Amino acid sequence: MPYNKDVFNTPYYKEPGPKLDKDSPFESMMERFRFAAELLELDEGMFNYLASPVKQVTVSIPIVSDDGQIKVYEGYRVVHDNVLGPSKGGLRFAPDVNIDEVKALAAWMTWKCAVVNVPFGGAKGGVRCNPREMSQRELEHVTRRYTSEMLDVFGPDQDIPAPDMGTNEQVMAWIMDTYSMHSRQTETAVVTGKPIILGGSRGRKEATGRGVVTVTLAALNKMGIMPGKTSVAIQGFGNVGSISAKLMYEQGAKIIAISDVSGAYYNKKGINIPEAIAYVEKNSGTLEGFTDGDKITNAELLELDCDVLIPAAKEDQIDRKNAANIKAKIIAEGANGPVTASADSILDDAGILVIPDILANAGGVTVSYFEWVQDRQGYFWTEERVNRRLNRMMRDAFQLLYDEKEKYNITLRQAAYVYAIQKVSNTLRLRGIYG
Repeated sequence: MPYNKDVFNTPYYKEPGPKLDKDSPFESMMERFRFAAELLELDEGMFNYLASPVKQVTVSIPIVSDDGQIKVYEGYRVVHDNVLGPSKGGLRFAPDVNIDEVKALAAWMTWKCAVVNVPFGGAKGGVRCNPREMSQRELEHVTRRYTSEMLDVFGPDQDIPAPDMGTNEQVMAWIMDTYSMHSRQTETAVVTGKPIILGGSRGRKEATGRGVVTVTLAALNKMGIMPGKTSVAIQGFGNVGSISAKLMYEQGAKIIAISDVSGAYYNKKGINIPEAIAYVEKNSGTLEGFTDGDKITNAELLELDCDVLIPAAKEDQIDRKNAANIKAKIIAEGANGPVTASADSILDDAGILVIPDILANAGGVTVSYFEWVQDRQGYFWTEERVNRRLNRMMRDAFQLLYDEKEKYNITLRQAAYVYAIQKVSNTLRLRGIYG
């Protein structure tokens, strides 16, 4: 069935409630969901079931700050779906996090797990705070109080958090310890992304970036482009962006631009990525003052003439306003939701192959699954085994979705949603609805 761009404008199963901003993360997810539902001819009941989160929890998190004042933060956890297994998803600490964003990210996790054939459902959590302005003690108190409020939600067989923006291995260790203290036994499998000494997996920190590169190389192969003759621009130089840059650099690609919150840095001849990573490590985690490239804006980086663009920063970076200016042949979405639904058809008309986030950055949840399996078994793998299994699962998922793309004559993103939604809906039909 050919891709009908007019589907985005039909009233097919419009969700109840007020109309959301068309470029909001949740609405972007819903636009793509509607298309897949139309193609699969889902009945309205199934559509509404899959569109509705299983659980939304909002909590107040009071702590006593270092100056003796009481501060109250707001925390969220959304379980979108648990049909395929326990729900899985990151926990972000950010001053602008909100329930709309968390709902979208939880839904993306459902489809992401389905795409890479990991037996988890989707969830996401957030605390509205600025971890950069908090002491280690304050951060620990927020984490432990948030965890205590989520004791009925979290669990190794129920809902398993992981690091995300503003959180790290230490935050996961605090969650594990708090949950374990209440359970009266050590529960290493309640979180992933932990320090290795506490049951974390080797290869977890690099997993998302490695997954981005694995599917990017598969896409380059489909287009007949050699990695050694490839130019790459990467927005974001955190964990995902820097690892993606390092691995593409090792493949012989020319990394012409990198960026972080300080701005973007462009070098037509190519940036020495090991030197850039070393610079960030010595410069308090920022590219500020980096000299191996001309200073440009993050917006200008997106519009550079390159073979591969990897947006690995935040949501909604490419929208209907700048999509027509994108010159890359391939966009590999290292971040969650960097392209809005309103930009999809513009990029498709330009012949740009977009590797969607629910495939491109699924390396993290794949190795999170490996970590959960290792914790449950009490037997841990070598990094080489972790990476080998990750690469195989990512390549298999890319090929599966590429076949779906060719079968239906649709985009790779639409193929990802079609496959994931069909898998979850078929599983739900087999399980039935309890009630």
